[in-house]
Amino acid sequence: MPLPDPYADWFPDAPIDGTYGYDRETLLAVAPAPAPAGFAELWNGWFAASRAVRPEPRLTSLGREGAHDLYEVEHAGAGGLRLRGWLALPSDGAARVGIVHSHGYGGRDAPNFDRVPDDAAVVFPVARGLGALNSGVGAPADAAAHVVHGIESVQTYSLGRCAVDLWHAADALVEIAGDLPLYYVGESFGGIGALAVPWDRRFVGATFVVPSFGQYDVRLGLECTGSGEAVRRYVAEHPEAREVLRYFDTSTAAGYLRVPVRCECALWDAAVPPPGQFAVANAVAAVAASRTGGPACPTLELETLPAGHADYPGDQEVGTRAAEATRAHIARCLAG
Repeated sequence: MPLPDPYADWFPDAPIDGTYGYDRETLLAVAPAPAPAGFAELWNGWFAASRAVRPEPRLTSLGREGAHDLYEVEHAGAGGLRLRGWLALPSDGAARVGIVHSHGYGGRDAPNFDRVPDDAAVVFPVARGLGALNSGVGAPADAAAHVVHGIESVQTYSLGRCAVDLWHAADALVEIAGDLPLYYVGESFGGIGALAVPWDRRFVGATFVVPSFGQYDVRLGLECTGSGEAVRRYVAEHPEAREVLRYFDTSTAAGYLRVPVRCECALWDAAVPPPGQFAVANAVAAVAASRTGGPACPTLELETLPAGHADYPGDQEVGTRAAEATRAHIARCLAG
């Protein structure tokens, strides 16, 4: 099947048509996955249980980076696990917002401040098992193994444990920086923030960039070059795992968001199929349109990216504008 222009020129050697036959109109029609029985109760219960864990953060100073003083942070998680990441505080003046800034499946080798305002305190958690700071801690380091680790049970699946870890990272940030309103930023694998944010009322907004793990009913039928391929192949051999995945669908969880959300979704992406990304945005849009959230109804700011998980002409300019848009979104969330 030939790639549509301009993708044939941009990605002549792509093994997969990253549009999967969708255009923007059909992507906006992808429905989020419905919630299984007990979905909200499960996640609310996990959040309540996380409150019993004291973060006990320990900081190691790494000097100044731009407008921030940077530290390596180690903090407690569930089951006695200790996780490491980075934490930064404004060098001049007090912080007025705290940001939990997650990462993609490549892990994180260093913090990135592109989307972080100068007056924000920010924690850059590194997911359990992943590099550079938590390789092999609590989960396998290899992405293909990590994404199916513990998938035998809802209680042990790695994606759920990583989402819970985001609450513990937020706790460490609040313990150090004070009781700040929180904002979430997550890219690709960082889409797990859609699983965590709805149940934690400290968050006032979120940005999801090419979010993963959305709409498994569609996703499991699409070959891809990202971590989803390991899940697709696993479920093909172990169909019972599909029932576990229902509790970790980010498009399902996004329907419970009640804060302003910015989604950056790609029209072409061979690693994270676009219909899964748009299903997350569409879930937020559906709640906003129906106002089923009542007074605390979410709003959606959707930016359509030409492509995700790939270099293409003008991508740096797109990234710069997107980072500026996230900082502006944070400001609007704080203004109420």
